[in-house]
Amino acid sequence: MKAKWITPVVTALDQKGHIDIEANKRIYDFLIDGGMDGILLFGSIGEFFALSLEEKKIMIREAVKHIRHRVTLYVGTCHMEFETCVELSNYAIEQGADGVMVISPYYFNLPDSAILHFYDTLAEQVKGSVLLYNFPDRTGHDLSPELIYRLVSEHENIVGIKDTVATMGHTRAIIQKVKKEFPNFMVYSGFDEMLVPGLLYGADGCIGTWANLLPDLYAKVYARVRAGGTDAVKPVMDEFTAFLAVGWNYGIIDTFEELMRARGYAGRCFRRPSAWEPGKVEPAVLADLLARLQRLEDMAAAL
Repeated sequence: MKAKWITPVVTALDQKGHIDIEANKRIYDFLIDGGMDGILLFGSIGEFFALSLEEKKIMIREAVKHIRHRVTLYVGTCHMEFETCVELSNYAIEQGADGVMVISPYYFNLPDSAILHFYDTLAEQVKGSVLLYNFPDRTGHDLSPELIYRLVSEHENIVGIKDTVATMGHTRAIIQKVKKEFPNFMVYSGFDEMLVPGLLYGADGCIGTWANLLPDLYAKVYARVRAGGTDAVKPVMDEFTAFLAVGWNYGIIDTFEELMRARGYAGRCFRRPSAWEPGKVEPAVLADLLARLQRLEDMAAAL
């Protein structure tokens, strides 16, 4: 079983909200040293929607130079203005990224014909590999297996998808519909808790947020599942699911930045104004989450 864990990396900022290039490099190294197979710049957790075009270009240049193809590097190039999306996509590929990931148009609930037209035109104008990004909770529409199949059959450079859905059935349907004819098409689960189920159904890996904090755990769980040791990872995933339940209950923005800061990875990783307020996570809750993180690291060490 060949699978990859791609981390949608946070964007480290200084206390004034400016891009912190050196802090971002430290995070890249932390993820690579922890065993991650790839890094995705400017996913949802990386706040693609809150960064300027020039900031993104600077980060792309610095990331490509620093990562130096040690792992796969994808770049999220989503933008509400289509021409800017194309410009940034081609810029990332020219700089040396391995591909770009683009969410379908959001805000308006569009019919399949409009989504097809968007990706058809995008694939024709981008001079490299494109990954689709399906996130119906944020876009208002779902990329169906049939729509994906049509796009893949007509565009060789559409090479994969991040399927961020709450049920495994949709991802499984993509695997059954598309990979049967196009086995090299990469299907990544988009939620961390779909890590093991996705692998068992034939997904190519996962692009999950919480690997920013626990890359070694994910790498070791993957290794055990690849070797057929699903029973050994069940207690770890049970503990991990309990950890996620607490984190999601307080909101990913609130908990994530507090945890990143508490562990010394970044001063800030979300732009204001946002839902995050300093000190919003109660000290007792933060202590509980940090203790759970430590237990997960101890369990990973024992795998």
